Amino acid sequence: MRSITKLLWTALCVVTLVGASALQAADETEAGFHSLFNGTSFEGWKPWAGDEAFWKIEDGAITGESTAEKPLGHNTFLAWDNGEVDDFELRLQFKLTGDMARANSGIQFRGQQRPDGHVVGYQADIDLAGQWAGALYDEAGRGLLAGRGRKVKIAADGQQAEVNGDEAAPVKADEWHDYSITAQGNHITLKINGKVTSEVWDDQKDPGHDPDKQADRIGMLALQMHSGPPQKVQFKNIRFQRLKLAEAKKVVFIAGVPSHGWGAHEHNAGCLLLAKRINDSGLPVIATVYRSGWPKDISALDNADTVVSYCDGGDNHYLNDRLDDFQKLVDTRGVGLVCLHYGVETTKGNCGDHFLNWMGGYFEPHWSVNPHWDANYTKFPEHPTTHGVAPFKINDEWYYHMRFVEGMKNVTPILTDLPPRNTLDHGPDGTHSGNPAVRAAVLERKEPQHMAWAYDRPNNKGRGFGFTGGHDHKNWQNDNFRKVVLNAIVWTAGLDVPKDGVASATPSDEEMDANQDEPKPGNAEAPKKAADQLTGEAKTKAAASSPIVTTQTQNHSVDLEADVTGAKQLYLVVTDGGNGFTADWADWAEPRLVGPEGEKKLTELKWKKASADWGTP
Repeated sequence: MRSITKLLWTALCVVTLVGASALQAADETEAGFHSLFNGTSFEGWKPWAGDEAFWKIEDGAITGESTAEKPLGHNTFLAWDNGEVDDFELRLQFKLTGDMARANSGIQFRGQQRPDGHVVGYQADIDLAGQWAGALYDEAGRGLLAGRGRKVKIAADGQQAEVNGDEAAPVKADEWHDYSITAQGNHITLKINGKVTSEVWDDQKDPGHDPDKQADRIGMLALQMHSGPPQKVQFKNIRFQRLKLAEAKKVVFIAGVPSHGWGAHEHNAGCLLLAKRINDSGLPVIATVYRSGWPKDISALDNADTVVSYCDGGDNHYLNDRLDDFQKLVDTRGVGLVCLHYGVETTKGNCGDHFLNWMGGYFEPHWSVNPHWDANYTKFPEHPTTHGVAPFKINDEWYYHMRFVEGMKNVTPILTDLPPRNTLDHGPDGTHSGNPAVRAAVLERKEPQHMAWAYDRPNNKGRGFGFTGGHDHKNWQNDNFRKVVLNAIVWTAGLDVPKDGVASATPSDEEMDANQDEPKPGNAEAPKKAADQLTGEAKTKAAASSPIVTTQTQNHSVDLEADVTGAKQLYLVVTDGGNGFTADWADWAEPRLVGPEGEKKLTELKWKKASADWGTP
């Protein structure tokens, strides 16, 4: 039996509207606090692989338990999986049962998880012997920082000065106790049952940036159960409030969902790379990254000074459903906004008006265009975001002919060039391809176009920045390309940009390949991942494959024939051209089965499953 079909190049536009939750919790029992545990499931919490058997929900509490039959030979951790913590107050109740001399647990915060699952960093300790409960410990790092009833000041060189504190309250077995942790900048306070048990001012710094030898300012939150004899620890009423950073500005990166093929629209990899440069800059700023879509952490923006939006835009921009919520952040705290590449595009009307208010300009369909071209930036205005930026030329999908506020008021163009004529020669007019207004501006009046711009919002309501490059992930290796964006992030956060700009190391090739959504073409993982994603249960070699079909292919189509004798299932698979460009669409035309009894059109049969998304049409 044969399957015959024709693969045609065509053009389709699919728009998906995704519902979204509000930025703030609707029903909070304490002003400013959010619940991190719903009392019935592990939603938002994740045990280390293999340790699931030690954690359960019991009596409305997160419960860790080891028994004689199920002993625990290593410390196990249940991590809060929705985000990182920096400056905050945490309140919860705990109960510990077990050997009075050896039962031990704790609460990890601002920590890091090692490859073996061990969470290292600050730990608010818990025990029954009265030796550790309420002490501050640096797990797998500097050890005990402040014992029960102690107050300690740690200098930059690690020298400690200790003063007497209050006598710590005892912890009773099999009884519920209140625990609170407050961390703001260098100041950490632990309380049990409302009484301070230890207090630390931690300023230690390590020249080599070894996290085990210096103060932590941001990291993960986790619950610990210690190895040892049988014991049970329980946690409930877990409430959390972010505090304004005491010593730094806060940058929140929100990376969009996976989009294009390898090397393009790498929202997750790009945000992680830029955030690391921000955190390594030596400036008083802390950056965190929420990956693959809008944060599940309802407190994500509660102490943000600026937000970096690197995502797919247009109808699908994640801010479209959150206009009023983000506007409140602008009105009440002047939260900045940096939009990168597709993230500068939204829809005309209410969404576009908000983007104008937030960053002074945006990509407007049927007005702006998105060609790939070599932009040559030779002159820059006097502005903090251009500090240290040297002339550079680079190919990217540089959008232009933005819709700006009336008269460009409060807008400073940062990257400007005159696009060549061929950027408007790639098809008929459309939402992104061309229109009379852009041709008149570029081809007739020869008006230079602005591919990046800074915006000072009126009435001291913060700053915005638009940057239309960022399609090609490799471009983050260009030091000037990257510096413009790093400067912009720091500037929108309200910091002074250094006179030479934000210094950052050029990413290595290995770092560029890391964290990308798709495996690198040509490596061993790529074919397997493609098969897993595209062919469902079919893990066999394709019966037939066509060459890449493009507009240059004769008739924009190819014939394809395959011997599928004996097959139980038939999969028709379309993949992109592998060049990272958008606009990869295809049709299977005239698909049919041919056998001894004649032909059968596949269009007459009921299909069982279909899947499609960006990057895998």
